[in-house]
Amino acid sequence: MATTALVIIDMLNTYDHEDADILVPSVARALPAVVDLLEQARAREVPVVYANDNFGRWRSHHGEILDAALTGAHADLVEPVRPDESSYFVVKARHSIFYETPLAYLLGSLDVDRLVLCGQVTEQCVLYSALDAHIRHLPVTVARDAVAHIHPDLAEAALRMMEINMSARIVAAADAFR
Repeated sequence: MATTALVIIDMLNTYDHEDADILVPSVARALPAVVDLLEQARAREVPVVYANDNFGRWRSHHGEILDAALTGAHADLVEPVRPDESSYFVVKARHSIFYETPLAYLLGSLDVDRLVLCGQVTEQCVLYSALDAHIRHLPVTVARDAVAHIHPDLAEAALRMMEINMSARIVAAADAFR
């Protein structure tokens, strides 16, 4: 039987970067679907993994990352998706959730063999994470309405690439666990 994990990518964000003004409206649109996925996962007892940048602070841990995001300018985009006590957390330094992280080991220890991805940014971290999952023979579902972008045209191209080149299921959040 397949075990699915929900991976929430970079939603614990300070929004203190050059693309923030462009990104924030897209995150606000995606947020209800991310919250829906999180609620579905928790109700189904699906493992929830937060894979998040560390903002270049190499002494940070998940509590510090969450605190920084909650004291940032857009805490309203962070609070609804804050991790609970059953959530897993992986700190990442680059675009992919797998690159130089213990995620593959964690997924193996949880017997996870498929992923649902959501978060930000579609044309960067979500795309590269889907590619790395594909390389590892992990089927991926991307919730189209639960990913945020900086460049709409690149986001659409990224979703199409994930679907065509990586055999990812691109669906609405409501259908992600079906």
